[in-house]
Amino acid sequence: MRYLTFALGKGRLANKTLETFEKIGITCEEMKDKNTRKLIFVNEELKLRFFLAKGPDVPTYVEYGAADIGIVGKDTILEEARNIYEVLDLGFGKCRMCICGPKESKELLQHHELIRVATKYPRIAKDYFYNKKHQTVEIIKLNGSIELAPIVGLAEVICDIVETGSTLRENGLEVLEEVCPLSARMVVNQVSMKMEHERITKLITDLKSVLKEA
Repeated sequence: MRYLTFALGKGRLANKTLETFEKIGITCEEMKDKNTRKLIFVNEELKLRFFLAKGPDVPTYVEYGAADIGIVGKDTILEEARNIYEVLDLGFGKCRMCICGPKESKELLQHHELIRVATKYPRIAKDYFYNKKHQTVEIIKLNGSIELAPIVGLAEVICDIVETGSTLRENGLEVLEEVCPLSARMVVNQVSMKMEHERITKLITDLKSVLKEA
C-alpha cells in the first residue's frame, strides 16, 4: 500500500486539523514534538505522511501531486485557483472576506467610482469588483498590515479577512461589504482521487461523521 500524503497549512490550521483527525483514529505522534526539526512526519501503521507548508503553497503541492490531500483556508483556494478538488468544508477557522474602509468610503462603493483597493488577495478582489459588482477599480497588492492603506491614503478601501473586526475598529475602519464566508477546506489531487478513491472517500465519510457531532 502506498503512502497517502497530507500537506497541512502551518499554525492554528494544522493543530485543529490534527485534533479533528485524532477523532477518527488518525494520529501522528511525531508532529507533537515542538522541538523537532523534521519536515516529514509518518504514521507507518496507517501508511500516512504529513508535512507542514505555508498556506499559499498547499494548493500547489496538491495540484502537482506532491501531496494527495491538503488542508487549507478557502481564501487561499480562491486566490491560488489551482486545478484541485475541494471535497470538504471542515468548519473551523471561520471568518469572512470583506471590503473594509472608513465609513465615508461606502458611498464610493455604491456609485461605481474608480477607486483603489489594497489587498493581499488580488485575484479575489478582482473577481469581486469586476465580475460581481461590475466596478472598475485599481488593485494594489500589499503583504503587510492592509489596514494601514486607507489610513495613509494609499487606497480608499481594503479587501481582507475579518474575524472579529476589532483591528478594524481600533483603526477607525468598518466592514462595508461582505465578499464571501471562509473556513478550512480539504482539497484533493485530481489523479489521487481516482487512484486512491476508496481510501480518500472513506476518510471524507469518517470526517463528515465527526464534524456533524462537533
